[in-house]
Order: sequence, then C-alpha cells, then structure tokens
Amino acid sequence: MTSDAPPGLRETLARFGPGTPVILCHDDADGLSAGAILARAFAGTSHGPARVRVIGRGEGAWSDAIRAELAAGPPVAGLVVADLGVQAEPILPGLPTLLVDHHVPRGRPAPEVATVISGADEAPIPTSSLLAHRCAAALLGEAGADALVWLAALGAVGDLGERGAAAQFPDAMTRARRFGTLKALREAVSLVNAPRRASRGDAAPALRLLLRADGPDAVLSDASPDGEALRSARAEVATALDAARKGPPLFSGPVALIRCDSPCQIHPLVAQSWTHRLRRQVVIGANAGFREGFVHFAVRSAAVPDLIAFLGERAPPLGPDDQFAQGHRRATGGQVTRETWNRFAAGLGFGPEAAL
Repeated sequence: MTSDAPPGLRETLARFGPGTPVILCHDDADGLSAGAILARAFAGTSHGPARVRVIGRGEGAWSDAIRAELAAGPPVAGLVVADLGVQAEPILPGLPTLLVDHHVPRGRPAPEVATVISGADEAPIPTSSLLAHRCAAALLGEAGADALVWLAALGAVGDLGERGAAAQFPDAMTRARRFGTLKALREAVSLVNAPRRASRGDAAPALRLLLRADGPDAVLSDASPDGEALRSARAEVATALDAARKGPPLFSGPVALIRCDSPCQIHPLVAQSWTHRLRRQVVIGANAGFREGFVHFAVRSAAVPDLIAFLGERAPPLGPDDQFAQGHRRATGGQVTRETWNRFAAGLGFGPEAAL
C-alpha cells in the first residue's frame, strides 16, 4: 500500500463545491467497508464530513430515483461512488464525481463526467475497499489511514474469501491482524453481510457500525440495536439457507441449476456452496421469491474463469427491466423477469422443470 494519490483523486476533490460530499456505496461487505473508509477519511480532512447513502435492494446509483433524491436534498459538494460499477453517463451532470470500483466497467465516462479509480485492469484485482484505502492513505497519510486498514481487509475477505484475500493481498491482511484475529474478521464479514441478505434488505445498521467500530471485535461485541439487528438478520438468513440447500440440482451440459424461493438473498450463497461439490460445473442459484415478478440469480464456478463471457454467449433477448451478467468475471449473475428467465433456462437446455 502506498500514500501516492490515485490519478485524478486530488484534482477531482479540488473541484468539489459548497455543500456536503455524498458517498454512494454498495450494500455488501466490500461496498460498506469502502463507504466507511471514505467517510472516515473525509472526516479527517477539509472535505468532510460526508454523508453516506447505501444503494440497496432494487436501487441503482444511475437511476432516476437517485438522481431526483440528490437533486431535491441539501446541496451536494460532489459525489464519490464506491463499489457500484462504472458507467459512461453522469449521475448528476456537472457534479464532480469520483468512481471507486473494481467491477468490469459498463462504459468509460469522459474526464469531465467522472474520474475513475478502478482496479479492473490490475492483477490481482483489488476490491473497492482496498481502492478506498488507497484514497484514504493519500488523504490522511499512511499513519492516518492505518487505523482503517482492517476495514479494507474486511471488504477484501467479503469479496475474495479469507484465503483469496490472504494470497492476493498479504500486506493488507497482515496489517489488519493488529486489529483482531482472522477468525474475528471472518465473523465480522458474516455479520456485516447479513442485513442485506435478510428479507428486509436494510444494510443501514451495518454501515452505522462500520462508521464507528475500531476493529472486527467491536463489530462482534456491539450490544446496540445495530448489533442486534445484524445478529437477527444472520439467524434469518441461516434458516433460509438451510432450507434451500436441501433442494437437488438440475443438470444441463456444463450447467447445474439450484432453485430456491426465498425473500432472503441466499442465491449467491447457494451457488457458492454447490461449487465445492460440482467443481466442473457452472453453478447457477436462482431465486424466484426475492422480488415479485423477477428471478434473481447468481453464477459461480471453480472451473470457468470468465463467467461474464460464459453468460454473454448464452444471453437471451433482454427487456428494459432485465439486468444480466453483472459483477465480476468469477462472481456474476443478474435479475430478470420470469419470462426472460424461462427463455434463458430453455436456451441452456433445461426443460419445463427449470421454469420459475
């Protein structure tokens, strides 16, 4: 890790105007950690304090609803968008915008639209939380950002798993161990991810905890209503996941399909759990109960390195409400109408038993 500023960071922040900086972040462990790192870094500079807005279930940073919300609220000095992708168009035209992200870009914004701090072309690809920590180190110096390195590690473990994070980013993981054990970090990831996966889908308690905690042990031991909300959400998700894992997979060529019907966001967990047993397959966890009229699905594989390309070659005709092959090359998925899903499943070679 280095305190050298990512290209364009200081120049973009220098264009922030009057008002409050707004940080938009994804609602998983990586996105929440990135949002918390950036907010805590801003608080230590002349740019802060910042307001953090979690983009949760059914929302999008580039949506008309978010644009209207930002335009109708208090004056926004500038935007920082963390772990929500990269798109070519502006969120709010004329507003200085910084995109901190590691996903495969959906377009390249012009320099006057946004500055992109991306890890998509690096090897290994850093998570958004690690990229956010680079920004924090540039703003606060290495010593000032060191207190936030456990958040960067938490986000890395959330996206890459403990072994993947340790193998690809050993420096961050080693430094994070001064704030708690790896077991504590792994348990904190589980808790932080739980609210977004529960039926309510409200990650605000997890964000509030990360904005004030001084390490993973503080996340685990928090006795406030926020801490209780995380534990309750994890229990709900565990019950739903246990039920979903009892369903047998369906097979068609290289694809294994596991169906579930739950208001909890368990389809990524279902897909990931089956990859350990179906190591040669592309595993799809499909959830018809997550949102009315839609099928949300997650795709994982131990054998196929670029799942976005795999899906792209098998994509059905898509409608305006469909989102398909989003995320990472090794962890992708989408949300499509039931009609689109049924066309997709049929195109993969499944029969009517795969229709949802």
